[in-house]
Amino acid sequence: MQRFTGKKILITGGTGGIGFAGARRIVEEGGTVAVTGRDPKRLDEVRNKLPAPSLVLKNDAAQPTAADELLESIRDFGPLDGLWLNAGFAEVSTVEEVDAAFFDRMMNANVRGPVLQLAKLASSLRRDASVVVTSSTSSYEGAAMASVYAATKGALLSLARCWTTALAPQGIRVNVLVPGAIGTHFRDFMPEDVREQFEIDVISRTPLGRIGSADEAAAVALFLLSDDAGYVTGSQYAVDGGLTMH
Repeated sequence: MQRFTGKKILITGGTGGIGFAGARRIVEEGGTVAVTGRDPKRLDEVRNKLPAPSLVLKNDAAQPTAADELLESIRDFGPLDGLWLNAGFAEVSTVEEVDAAFFDRMMNANVRGPVLQLAKLASSLRRDASVVVTSSTSSYEGAAMASVYAATKGALLSLARCWTTALAPQGIRVNVLVPGAIGTHFRDFMPEDVREQFEIDVISRTPLGRIGSADEAAAVALFLLSDDAGYVTGSQYAVDGGLTMH
């Protein structure tokens, strides 16, 4: 399939995990990508992996000026056929240990970041473009240690519903990817024993009985970014092996 021939897609948080898996596939299907990330080493690695004229941009969604900087960086890239708001991170904490700094770190990156990015980039979207927002099944799971992270991802679900209505007059579609436990480096902040126990617990509650792959999650995002989903907007697509079907 060559679903992205002639199309330009921007992926925030596109230098690793689901975002990078999607970027690589878009290029394979004839598209041109711009991806953002924060880690200089990873940025250099991705520059060597994505062919020209791909853009690999250093951009930290948590910073208040990040959206303005991103708009300037893609000015010569051209109008966007797709925008995947994928950048984000997780931390865990007991209820008692949450403080203002902990709260602000995740809210700034996971909520304020995409809000400001869409505010600045909306004018760069072509008519009939597609916006995909990455949320998480954490919004539904009620995990004791993930309250703030779950709240940030739940906020994105609400935002996306409003963006769906706001952008529909321009023919722009907005949909949400809701990944469950996916095999990326996303949980590397956890101690190894905690991470292993987390994955054992998630697998035990997942009907398909395994962790998903980055390619499997990216494939659903790419469906939503493509013209195959031309009549799909305001929807949430869980890629979680059945974890949240209850």
